[in-house]
Amino acid sequence: MATILKIVYAMILFISLFLVAMNVDAYVECETDADCQPNMCKWPFIVQCYKNVIKIGPVGP
Repeated sequence: MATILKIVYAMILFISLFLVAMNVDAYVECETDADCQPNMCKWPFIVQCYKNVIKIGPVGP
């Protein structure tokens, strides 16, 4: 009986991890380059607003 409860408890924890991981919004929205925080990354990378999403890319052409 205790073994069954442990298995059910482990299954609930495992499933809840997937539900939390699926609801993460990793994109930061912006309208202009001024909305991007300058300290998000170090040189040689820069932060730019591209299609209303912050993108980090290398400095240069």
